[in-house]
Amino acid sequence: MKATEKYQLIDRVRTLEGLTDDERAALLELLNESKTYGLVWENKTENVEERQRSELPVLKEVRSRAVISENPDAPNHIIIEGDNLDALTTLAYTHEGKIDVIYIDPPYNTGNHDFSYNDKYVDSDDAYRHSMWLSFMQRRLRIAKKLLSDRGVIFISIGDEEVANLKLLCDEMFQTIALVPRIAKKGSNQGTHFRPTKDYVIVCCRKIENVSPFVEVNASSDSKTYKYTDERTGRRYRKGHSFFQASLDPLRGCRNQRYYMQAPDGTLVIPPGDAMPDSAEDAAFVVPRTRNDKVWRWSYQSYLQKKDRIMFSRSSRSPLIDSEGNHTDWNVYEKKYADEEAQENTTLPNDVIPDFINTLGTTLLGEMQIDFSYSKPVELIKYLILIAQFPDDITVLDFFAGSGTTLHAVMQLNAEDGGRRRCILCTNNENGICENVTYRRNRMVIQGYTTAGGEAVEGLHDNSLRYYRTEFVGRRRTPQNMRRLMLLASDMLCVKENLYDELDEFAGIPTVSNGFRYFSDGTRQMLVIYNEEAIYDIVPALEETDVAVPVSVYVFSPGNDAWSSDFESVRHKIRLTALPAAIYNVYTRILPDPADPATAKEENMDSGIEADTE
Repeated sequence: MKATEKYQLIDRVRTLEGLTDDERAALLELLNESKTYGLVWENKTENVEERQRSELPVLKEVRSRAVISENPDAPNHIIIEGDNLDALTTLAYTHEGKIDVIYIDPPYNTGNHDFSYNDKYVDSDDAYRHSMWLSFMQRRLRIAKKLLSDRGVIFISIGDEEVANLKLLCDEMFQTIALVPRIAKKGSNQGTHFRPTKDYVIVCCRKIENVSPFVEVNASSDSKTYKYTDERTGRRYRKGHSFFQASLDPLRGCRNQRYYMQAPDGTLVIPPGDAMPDSAEDAAFVVPRTRNDKVWRWSYQSYLQKKDRIMFSRSSRSPLIDSEGNHTDWNVYEKKYADEEAQENTTLPNDVIPDFINTLGTTLLGEMQIDFSYSKPVELIKYLILIAQFPDDITVLDFFAGSGTTLHAVMQLNAEDGGRRRCILCTNNENGICENVTYRRNRMVIQGYTTAGGEAVEGLHDNSLRYYRTEFVGRRRTPQNMRRLMLLASDMLCVKENLYDELDEFAGIPTVSNGFRYFSDGTRQMLVIYNEEAIYDIVPALEETDVAVPVSVYVFSPGNDAWSSDFESVRHKIRLTALPAAIYNVYTRILPDPADPATAKEENMDSGIEADTE
């Protein structure tokens, strides 16, 4: 509709007879709010959204499924079983503004039973197919945006059916960086006019001015190319240039480049020639006499300084000789580290991703003997994380976890570069996918497994995995519901603080029997106080305790005050938060309107909660 036509219609509505004042006002509001450009769809309610009108989601750990590393510094990864809208709601409290990378692979809405809405598959001929999908995505992306850090990036895989709609939706909700086609599979004749070979990755962020320029990473920065691991540092490397190059002229400035290197078996090796060092020891050198006395690429001084960058390899065709002048099977190379080569390459990534076809993911799961048909390749997720140039201690989220590829990729990256990235996965348990695919796969990755062909694959043991389910508490703020929410929130607080080691006393005071719990990793500490009477014992104990990092103290309060006056003497030692008010404060901003008018009245009265007193 043209602007002039719109204004004419507004004038007609204003003078139209037979309308009440409320009807006239409603029509005028619709006309004034209608878009002149953008995406419009009919909103469709979900069952999970209706449940949230009367219940609040929380996280409950399934402790029997925890896989805990013997390494106390191992990163803690999380799997959440439940509807991802509920899971995202809980993460809005635990991780708002803390996620640096989100990767999701949502249903493509092809109409081939790949997208379920309210427990029913959406067929290709459903008149509201696209509206249901857009409603579904918009609710989740709205919360995902709150989770992203200011520097954070979200990568969304999508197919032809919804790419145009999703691009418009992302343009409205985020700052879109790119729409990147990706070669996803080999061509087939399943299409109509063209053979389908691709899907897309939409790249978005909250604040593009805070996002570092992307850098192309050598797609080979995986374990297939960088297949060696430095035992001292854990860094991955590949075999670089040969340390002996016959083309070097020994009489042109190479006086200190002919010397012995000691091989792993004690053999002293040297480039071919006649002049030999007087001393039979590592780094002993001799000045070349003729052009027959070949030299290394480095001086012996550089060799002594950077010996840790040298690697030896057996070769029957090695040109090197030993200290007796005999040919040796040892050859010498320079180590090329994956992290350094990634930093040296400053080329922008291409706007088409030609590598990492989907069959790589399917093949890997087949080797792990896991039945799942549509797994993205581990290499794709690693590539996306690396091009964004984040530090190696970020938090990554995937709330359409599927087979759990994102966590697998994060753990593999950590193994390759010594990083401490953490990952959170969210998925429902439809057809047992969370228990039998997502969890099982990543437990195998950590513990190790045997392939279908009988090959043993070593586990990535320096990782811990914790499993949670969503549970619910009534949304009405009755004393019973508030107490129950406080109790059920304990596992969420562990996730929020990344503190899981519980002790049975604090400063000599027994915990649970006195109405509180205490968690510590040796440096950071958390107190969760369920019974406010425990404050009178805890405050004196805190006064006598030296703390390097302020203690996180969560205390039950029927209102917004976290008993601040009682903690005044230790204010400098703690971060004090009132519960459940802090949770209500976050949830009220993202949940649908409550079904119960009394609940709506309570939430309107408390809409200005400031429960966190940091």
